[in-house]
Amino acid sequence: MSTEVRMVAWLSTKSSRAAGREWRAGGLPDRQGTVTGRGETGGSTVRRLQLGARLRELRLAAGVSREAAGYRIRASESKISRMELGRVSFKPRDVTDLLTLYGVTDPEEHERLLELTREANSPSWWHSYGDVLESWFHSYLDLEQAAELIRTYEIQFVPGLLQTEAYAGAVIRLAHSNPGDREVERLAKLRMSRKATLNRPDAPTFWAVLDEAVLRRLIGGRDVLHDQIVALIEACENPNVRLQVIPFDSGGHAAAGGAFSILRFPHAELDDVVYIEHLTSALYLDKREDVDNYAAAFGRLIIEAAPPARTPEILKRMLAELDQR
Repeated sequence: MSTEVRMVAWLSTKSSRAAGREWRAGGLPDRQGTVTGRGETGGSTVRRLQLGARLRELRLAAGVSREAAGYRIRASESKISRMELGRVSFKPRDVTDLLTLYGVTDPEEHERLLELTREANSPSWWHSYGDVLESWFHSYLDLEQAAELIRTYEIQFVPGLLQTEAYAGAVIRLAHSNPGDREVERLAKLRMSRKATLNRPDAPTFWAVLDEAVLRRLIGGRDVLHDQIVALIEACENPNVRLQVIPFDSGGHAAAGGAFSILRFPHAELDDVVYIEHLTSALYLDKREDVDNYAAAFGRLIIEAAPPARTPEILKRMLAELDQR
């Protein structure tokens, strides 16, 4: 059995756990949370999801209806539903009242959930960039920091976590309508800060499959692309990075529909999430059927792509061809 086939089998061992939700732009709240490393927080989005999932478990175990829970905190049944889905902020008083209603008497459990509440209301590491960030991207930054595995397929650009600053600036100029120099500079610096994720002691595994077109397109010009390919060659030496290329001569392939990312988390209560970015919004999917379909497509992609061991050779060949143009 090839390495790629074994990896597909490994990727299939964990599927999303809950019935799932579909998050569109604005579907997740834009409040910001602390991100100091995956093992500590992962941001307000992740903390809200964790807290909501735990409160739902406790409510069901206690046999309490959403209507009764809402009455206890002077809110509606729909407010309890949004809380359990992590779509609204949490007040410490409400959490305390719900824990009392659910019969939770362990003081350590009380304190742990109240600490989650405090973290969900703290500003994120990217908070200072909030003025130049699209609101629909806030949640992704939190999820990216909390992930233990990020799988991504790209057809147009080098993934953000692997971009050089010059390449990032060129991509940002393409993606934004008449951006100012300061906006481009700040967004590029944010992207460079995100790259530190791959060098943390608890860094996620980052597995990227690139269509060959990504490496042929002169984003930013010849020199910018040259330096970007050099950076990708260097990234192949990072044990947390697994990079593959699908050559033009492979014909059609499993993910013809477009680019996507799949994020997996070390927290048992969090489902895998599929992230699909559009021009002016983004889609977050964690319904089991959706995640399984995208995971299966990614599994086929890594088989159809050249093996990771060949990636440095492919990149060096493309670098030589670029220099000869």
